[in-house]
Amino acid sequence: MTTQAERRLARFREEPLRPGDPNNKARGRLLIIGGHEDKVGNMVILRALARLVGSGKLVVATLASEQPAEQWDRYESVLRSLGIRHLNHLRVESRADAETPRAMGILEGATGVFFTGGDQLRLTSLIGDTPVFSRCYEMFAHGGVIAGTSAGAAVMSETMIVGGDGESSPRIDDGLHLAPGFGFAKDMVIDQHFSERGRIGRLLSVIAQNPRILGIGIDENTAIEVEPFRRFRVVGEGSAYVVDGSNISETSVAADMHSRPVSIFGVQVHVLTQGDEYDIIHRTPARRPAEVVDEELGVDTQEDAERSADRATAAAK
Repeated sequence: MTTQAERRLARFREEPLRPGDPNNKARGRLLIIGGHEDKVGNMVILRALARLVGSGKLVVATLASEQPAEQWDRYESVLRSLGIRHLNHLRVESRADAETPRAMGILEGATGVFFTGGDQLRLTSLIGDTPVFSRCYEMFAHGGVIAGTSAGAAVMSETMIVGGDGESSPRIDDGLHLAPGFGFAKDMVIDQHFSERGRIGRLLSVIAQNPRILGIGIDENTAIEVEPFRRFRVVGEGSAYVVDGSNISETSVAADMHSRPVSIFGVQVHVLTQGDEYDIIHRTPARRPAEVVDEELGVDTQEDAERSADRATAAAK
């Protein structure tokens, strides 16, 4: 007698689910994290993940990492402490692993998947267009949560940034590398560790090449909670940067200027912090109080700051 996981596996081998299918409209939520989310203090980002998952089952997918066991150990204890009771680990070492009843069984009944950090090309090349990816997208389409941090954030967009000088002026040269992402975040390109690694130049370079796409840069310990494909809200201690090229009047992208920086006229950059919202349809930001997020997530900022300091002191002894 075949299991539900085996039946899904056979179905997805026959008919993979893909983001471009108009019959699979997403009803879920995305939590896209800029990396290095706090795991010892007030843990606002991971609290937001726990709230989105609720009483459901979360699968932590350490596929992008070369140290998956260590990542799983680190996240398991923190996420369980935040009240996520149904927690599983998905480890995939090859594309063959992503087409097994074992992997599909881990995802069976899941209401959320959290892609951890590492190498985004490792992540996409391992599960792109496999039954594991189809199951993740099915979950998202039916109202589930897809979260990702660092490399797990980069893969969310249709086109992802996989390399480029983060500390230079905008340039179109051999140093800027793009690749197809998973496509959960439609009409966006995501960059992470944003202000910490000075990545505004490379994000501007991407948007200059196609101003239809929104550029989203996310600082560390900061996330955007996305309601596809309508709006998002910022959560965390840093900023999210929206690069909107819809009013660009002129660029030098088409010129043969690979040795020079790119000229871009008319681009808009919005800087949003915790609580702020962005209307993706009308491309307009809205200011909202940060305290609302803290209250919603049950964060006592003073108490958690003291607890974090105590832990840091204890660790130093």
